[in-house]
Amino acid sequence: MTSPRDRRVSARIGAIAESATLKVDARAKALKAEGRPVIGFGAGEPDFPTPDYVVDAAVEAARDPKNHRYTPAGGLPELKQAIVEKTLRDSGLEITPAQVLVSNGGKQAIYSAFATMLDPGDEVIVPAPYWTTYPESIQLAGGVAVEVVADETQDYKVTVEQLEAARTERTKVLLFVSPSNPTGAVYTADEIRAIGAWVEEHELWVLTDEIYEHLLYDGVSTGSLPVLCPSLRDHCVIVNGVAKTYAMTGWRVGWLVGPTDLVKAATNLQSHATSNVSNVSQRAAIAALVGDLTAVDEMKVAFDRRRQTIVAMLNEIDGVYCPTPEGAFYVYPSVKGLLGKSYDGRVIDTSADLAAYILDEAEVAVVPGEAFGTPGYLRLSYALGDDDLVEGVGRLQKLFS
Repeated sequence: MTSPRDRRVSARIGAIAESATLKVDARAKALKAEGRPVIGFGAGEPDFPTPDYVVDAAVEAARDPKNHRYTPAGGLPELKQAIVEKTLRDSGLEITPAQVLVSNGGKQAIYSAFATMLDPGDEVIVPAPYWTTYPESIQLAGGVAVEVVADETQDYKVTVEQLEAARTERTKVLLFVSPSNPTGAVYTADEIRAIGAWVEEHELWVLTDEIYEHLLYDGVSTGSLPVLCPSLRDHCVIVNGVAKTYAMTGWRVGWLVGPTDLVKAATNLQSHATSNVSNVSQRAAIAALVGDLTAVDEMKVAFDRRRQTIVAMLNEIDGVYCPTPEGAFYVYPSVKGLLGKSYDGRVIDTSADLAAYILDEAEVAVVPGEAFGTPGYLRLSYALGDDDLVEGVGRLQKLFS
């Protein structure tokens, strides 16, 4: 007879894959701790410190006893109001505090949104390459991720025709991300309108992740989906946060914006899962959102410089093709020309093999395309120092020369 103790981990949780990006980052940091000169391109984490005025607000908040207590599970009223004002300022979208849920980072917002929107068997169309967390959050919520692949020949952007081919009677939600992690692809306003019209025609929902909204280059113009497609406002959930824009990855403050009934339900879920986000982090986020974007613009100048450098250097490697991203801080080069070959007696058939070889031989950490649903590619974050970037890609050039 089987003992209940033999079923140590539930099938639901056991089916979740470890975050590939965090795994690579942890491996790189562990090797560094051993004294190896590893350069990590794995994590999407700005190398800049959080702006001083944000840190100062947190220090002040930590000394105030009112922040030592429980606060509303859905977020501090002051932060919700700051998100309302920031959303109008940056996106042109008018919302109310009742449409906002403050979460422990963007990941919790994504999971809470899918858990609230999906019933078992509901399908979510997921453009690929995708960020590793999306399919896992959908699966945890009981949904089914339906992948639609867009490669470099179409600038990593899916078309309405592809979306329609993937739609079934079980389709409920389209996941839409622009600028994209992992590719840096940015949809134009016209492309967004076309996709929005398709969503409206088939009466679907949309979850749109806008966390890289401020990281656009080359004068690229885009827009927020519910602003460009007003008919979708009552059937659209926006996910955002302070992590990428303000170099606050460790502070863990994100949010979702959506219809009031959905946000109320997601807030009920969070009240049982985590309760309120750390009050000190929330106070820091208020300072970030009500402040000007000077520090953000300064970081973007550095990201743009690094973007141009990494694209140029990667394209000097025979067998690598790296499109120029228009947003975020990632490149997603095709490395198909390096596969199916032997290096130092080691046969490299997949991009996962290649990433392992690069870490072993060049002490450079990259994330293979398998993690993002499209083998044959690598993702490199250029949110690291200029010197490390040049040194790291230089090692790749030498390894494959």
